[in-house]
Amino acid sequence: MKQDHFDDPEAPVANRLWPVVSAVVRDEAGDLLLIERSDDGFWALPGGLVDVGESFTQAAVREVREETGLDIVVTGLVGLYSDPRHVTSYDDGTVSQECSLVFHGAVTGGRLRTSEESRTVRFVPLRELAALRMHPSTRMRIAHAVEGRDGPHLG
Repeated sequence: MKQDHFDDPEAPVANRLWPVVSAVVRDEAGDLLLIERSDDGFWALPGGLVDVGESFTQAAVREVREETGLDIVVTGLVGLYSDPRHVTSYDDGTVSQECSLVFHGAVTGGRLRTSEESRTVRFVPLRELAALRMHPSTRMRIAHAVEGRDGPHLG
């Protein structure tokens, strides 16, 4: 089991830096591709760890395909997120400091489906986001992606 800690003075101290990626993918109506995670029930952007031997963008394409069944192309960078006040703890004692790249992506093919990591996969209208159980860091990334910034978030 994992637990996210964001600006939590009681959070455990990080002992690892793990690169992860995620993708903000919207359909023609502007709805946002989200997964309901199988491990904790939170709604999230599709994404995950970067494997040795792949680029960050390759990892984003692979993770979206694995978790949602959709093929995407990376079209831009939402931001770089490396806030040391955001850590994720795991049952095995590992505590990772945030090290995440979030990309914009566009669907090129595939068919929506769930996976071992995603109990639900769907495009969600932005007006429905507030009702979903979602980590504050995910909400922040989505806000950065949809607010029309001049450049990527760097933090």
